[in-house]
Amino acid sequence: MSTLVMKFGGTSVGSPQAIQQVKGIVASSVQQSDRVVVVVSAMRGVTDTLIQCAEAAVDGDETQYQSLIGQLKSRHHDMMDDILADQVEIQGLSTQIDGLIEELGAYCRSIHVLGEVTPRGMDTISSLGERMNAPLVAAALREGGIAAQAVDAARLIVTDSTFQKANPIEQATRQRVHQELLPLLENNLIPVVTGFVAATQDGVITTLGRGGSDYTASILGDCLDASEVWTWTDVDGIMTADPRIVPEARVIPELSFNEVSELAYFGAKVLHPKTLRPIIERDIPLWVKNTFNPESRGTRVSRSRPIVSGKVTAISTIQNLSLVTVEGRGMLGIPGIAARTFAAVARQGASVLMISQASSEQSICFVIPTQAVPSVVQSIESEMELELSRRDIDRVWAQPDVVIVTAVGAGLRHTPGIAGRVFSALGEAEINVIAIAQGSSEYSISIVVAAGDADQAMQKIHKEVILNG
Repeated sequence: MSTLVMKFGGTSVGSPQAIQQVKGIVASSVQQSDRVVVVVSAMRGVTDTLIQCAEAAVDGDETQYQSLIGQLKSRHHDMMDDILADQVEIQGLSTQIDGLIEELGAYCRSIHVLGEVTPRGMDTISSLGERMNAPLVAAALREGGIAAQAVDAARLIVTDSTFQKANPIEQATRQRVHQELLPLLENNLIPVVTGFVAATQDGVITTLGRGGSDYTASILGDCLDASEVWTWTDVDGIMTADPRIVPEARVIPELSFNEVSELAYFGAKVLHPKTLRPIIERDIPLWVKNTFNPESRGTRVSRSRPIVSGKVTAISTIQNLSLVTVEGRGMLGIPGIAARTFAAVARQGASVLMISQASSEQSICFVIPTQAVPSVVQSIESEMELELSRRDIDRVWAQPDVVIVTAVGAGLRHTPGIAGRVFSALGEAEINVIAIAQGSSEYSISIVVAAGDADQAMQKIHKEVILNG
């Protein structure tokens, strides 16, 4: 029995026209698969507005958060009026949405009084977009003659208490999914599940991180042993580069799980970085398709895709970064410097995106988000206080405004000349490479350049290494 899990992103459910597209896609999928599960995000921009409500409440700006709450209410009611005609559906949905809007107002008033919002509170607030939208999409499907029922993923996905980036608990989640979704599927109902949202064992709302609806879909795909997972967005598939920066970027027909993992980690926005984890072991193919151009084939991601060894497949970037360097002539031969450096970084909870060390052992550099720099530098200086006083380490410093540009492709490490062509392209454009790294995974080459050079670097590498590769 084939099971298809489909996720629709914010732009795919953000307008009456988009909802009509979704209805057509779901109706077509019902004819092709025995069982269909739909996962939906909040309407485009809603999660940002919810976060702005909380921030305005923290700042004590009651006028602002009340205005934003009014905008959210109007937007959902307008959508409801545009896509629904059945007055019974409208009345029931209106009551449900208004209840969630009142809940938001109560949270904001509490935050206003306290003057702060905890990660737990922010998860509860940011989950409201999906909790309003899933019932709306389910009602639209029913009006289109498709039997559907909204399901809150807080009843399905069990996580730990790492608020804002919660980690699913596999066995408990599998049990809940079977208990809640299988009866619906057996009764030929289509569950319309809230993406992004989860809960602890005790029922406290958590979220899977921004963009987490993809992750929701792959978790459900794993639990239901799905035949395929499709993620619907507003582009024709995963592209060779960001088309806003590289107009010549083109859709990639097929990718391996490893290639997509590298692209997601290094900044590509098409998929949440954790999306592939639940489906890799089961080798469940993932498709990325365009809601507004459903006839387009899209991109298929799987373990078994035909790999052209040594070919650069795509380029991605991570921005808003700084390069932190620990350097000193006295570091040579002193054991444990690197371990202590990264222990100091870890104590600040900072994510290290790339590491490079000189073979002379006289410097270690690594890239972290710029907002983490002050605390990280202070932590390293405190850890290395003795070495700094003895001049074994000369200084710990940060270079701001850098970008990681990553070329991704299968088997790059064993193909002569690939790195040379990348650096040749940058040299022709007179772009200075600040640092480089290549992982033993063989799937990527990363370079650090000044933020002002990043767009040109992408364009040159794309032209010389991908289009002319």
